[in-house]
Amino acid sequence: MKHISLFAFIAASAAATAAWSETKWDMSIVWPEGNFHTQNAMKFADAVKQATDGEVVITVHSGGALGIKGPEGMAAVRDGLVPIAEILLNQQVGEDPVLGIETLPFLAPTMPDLALLHKFFRPKLEEVAAKMNQKVLYMVPWPGQAVYSPNKINTIDDLKGLTIRVVDANGNDFFGALGATPIQMPWGEVVPSLAAGTIKGVTTSSSSGVDGAFWEFTKYMSTFNWQASSNFMSVNLDAWNALAPETRKKIEETASSMEGQFWLNSRAEDEKKIAILAENGVDVSTPSPELRAALIAKSLPLWEAFKTRVPGAAPIIDAYLTLRN
Repeated sequence: MKHISLFAFIAASAAATAAWSETKWDMSIVWPEGNFHTQNAMKFADAVKQATDGEVVITVHSGGALGIKGPEGMAAVRDGLVPIAEILLNQQVGEDPVLGIETLPFLAPTMPDLALLHKFFRPKLEEVAAKMNQKVLYMVPWPGQAVYSPNKINTIDDLKGLTIRVVDANGNDFFGALGATPIQMPWGEVVPSLAAGTIKGVTTSSSSGVDGAFWEFTKYMSTFNWQASSNFMSVNLDAWNALAPETRKKIEETASSMEGQFWLNSRAEDEKKIAILAENGVDVSTPSPELRAALIAKSLPLWEAFKTRVPGAAPIIDAYLTLRN
């Protein structure tokens, strides 16, 4: 009888071990470890491990260590090159142009504006993600997009001829309309291009300005806040569906509970990084009401052109503007 009891115990233990197995996910993220998006991702990974009692362990690989460049993010997750990645949304317009909505100039220049836009836009993002074999876990905006330049920008004329890095087609159209010479490039090419003189200016956040030590290359920063820009955490659906339903629920609840704080982290990040830029000699200024009005006037035709070019975006933009206005 003792032998039978021991055998039953061993069999039960083996079955329990087989039922529980650790899932390891390598997360790709292109930003350096000190960037607040990377810090958010690391906190999320820790929280997932805790929420799942160690069943799901996520290792964050920062600085593009896995060899996946920003514009390759969604394709990499779709194809299972990585099970999970933190992705810059405005670099994914090649996958579906509707993903460029939030980067339309001055469409959602504040965080409350962007939160309202997301009410209409996020379901579309989730639909596109599902078609690309992935799921959105959370979304977090960057601080407002500023303009770094070798000269102070007081009027639109001060932008003419400026060779400036932009992220996407909307940025290209906007700065082209302002008389600048935009060049579209991912983050990994920005600092080398500044050092080589290929570009003289950059449009990006205060956070990236500190990441790239822009004070070594540019003297001025103007807080245009002209473009919204968000990152999202995306997980491959095959990897996701391999988890037990209860585990998936825990991860979803974790993401949902942390997203609000991640937005607050973004706001705090802007204030902190602007101060660091100023401490390092960057002249930080805000556009005058006259310049801002001129910039917005240049933006409005681009909204209409986008709605014509991307019909699926029109209902989203119109619904948002109806409530915002």
